[in-house]
Amino acid sequence: MRYAAFLATALPLFAQPRPPVSSHITLMEADGQSQRVIYSAPRLFEAPNWSPDGSYLLLNSEGKLWRLPVSGGEPRQVPAGGVDRINNDHGISPDGKWFAISAGHIFVLPSGGGEPRQVTRQTPSYYHGWSPDGRTLVYCARREGNFDLYAIPVEGGEEKRLTVSPGYDDGPDYSADGKWIYFNSDRGGSWDIWRIPAEGAGAGDRAAERITADGYEDWFPHPSPDGRWIVFLSYEKGTQGHPANRDVLLRMLPASGRGEPRVAARLFGGQGTINVNSWSPDSRRFAFVAYRPLQ
Repeated sequence: MRYAAFLATALPLFAQPRPPVSSHITLMEADGQSQRVIYSAPRLFEAPNWSPDGSYLLLNSEGKLWRLPVSGGEPRQVPAGGVDRINNDHGISPDGKWFAISAGHIFVLPSGGGEPRQVTRQTPSYYHGWSPDGRTLVYCARREGNFDLYAIPVEGGEEKRLTVSPGYDDGPDYSADGKWIYFNSDRGGSWDIWRIPAEGAGAGDRAAERITADGYEDWFPHPSPDGRWIVFLSYEKGTQGHPANRDVLLRMLPASGRGEPRVAARLFGGQGTINVNSWSPDSRRFAFVAYRPLQ
């Protein structure tokens, strides 16, 4: 689907107020054998990141950042200076010292909280991945009427365009070795998982490789730290965009792209469930948010 067609169908849906839900932050074993809810609340929490030291999850709620201990307890707000309306595109640096947030621009701030520093020069820009060497952020952004993938140094500067397809590219995330960027795109006629070399897809996106192509609409691929797996979100065939409050699947696939995806979990969710990388540092678990309607 091209960008104009996506706007015509998806934006009216996204513009509608989201019905109230309770949020259930869940840890899932990578082998699919068990899952455990560590926190529930009658409000919207989204998009857990698992800290590099394994001790907490970073989430967003009500335009703010929150840290939730993996061991349980109550979330604590992360001070973010004058930046509010933080959305569900955020992440943690490999050394755990910095957070990246999206609020029109992409910003970085100390993981203990503080005044954010603006990284991007243009809006909208939506963070999705931090390179394993800690030097580069990868994101999706609308430029000249189309969403493509871009990279920028953490310190700021000129952004580098990584894809040029007229399709809609979103959700980029680095492989553990830093050689690949996985993402989702409708460039093939449905929403599927693709990957490109980290330096970019090349002329005409000739280096872009399709990873999934089946009876689902696939979003937000996240490679595991050990390089073995990709977990991603799957909607019913024909779903436009990545709406909230749907019956969805979390599926897993070997990072090579070979083999058939297996279902890890079935849940009520979608937008906010797993927008950003949520793997534990030992690759044994990942976190997600399931929802329940309050009305």
